[in-house]
Amino acid sequence: MKVAVVTGASSGIGQSAAVQIAKRGSGVILTYSSNEQGAKDTVREIEESGGTAAALRLDIGDTAGFPAFREAVAETLHETFRRDSFDHLVNNAGFAGMALIEETTEQEFDKLAAGLFKGPFFLTQTLLPLLADGGAVVNVTSNSTLPQVTVSGYSVYAALKGAMVVLTRYMAKEFSTRGIRVNSVAPGATRTRFADDAFAKNPEIIPDLAKTFALGRVGEPDDIGMVIAMLLSEEGRWITGQDIEVSGGQNL
Repeated sequence: MKVAVVTGASSGIGQSAAVQIAKRGSGVILTYSSNEQGAKDTVREIEESGGTAAALRLDIGDTAGFPAFREAVAETLHETFRRDSFDHLVNNAGFAGMALIEETTEQEFDKLAAGLFKGPFFLTQTLLPLLADGGAVVNVTSNSTLPQVTVSGYSVYAALKGAMVVLTRYMAKEFSTRGIRVNSVAPGATRTRFADDAFAKNPEIIPDLAKTFALGRVGEPDDIGMVIAMLLSEEGRWITGQDIEVSGGQNL
């Protein structure tokens, strides 16, 4: 059985990706930060469909905890999957922050940088010895990096997601010697807990936002999760170094 590590899978896109990957026959080690119940829900959904999953806590903004996390992954691989390596990594965990450039504090900047770029960079580095040759990595970026999507207040968030797009290309080049493919997926606005659960708290914004999508609605987690699962699967075997927008034609 192949095994995937999916970060930030207690809700939203990460949860969908974990479930979709499991539906394709892979075991899943998923992570959560504060939403332990959500992680348990993800594990239960996978197990109820006949799959195998385990949940581990991870603070993507705390690199000091990464060596211990690697040991926890190695232990879970051995005990749950009888493996000493895993095949797929989905760098999804992160968080949003909004402030105009003139109002952004250094503390806010550093927090976002730690969670959105430094964390995924060093987590991948930390887990690389456990990632099997011929495997695959998917980084979750954002269509906010694209020229046609510019929203005031998201300069730092978008810039750091843009850094992940560049990092994806360099990972694809460097990891290719081991046959590891690396791509990124750039969602548009998606109905998740993003930005402090903005969609649930402000449902009135959805109809007007939907008008910005060529396909006439905002995204759902499965719209993204299925693409992530495809990129990790055999169907994605000849795709690497790409940032793929999955947005239903937002601002097309």
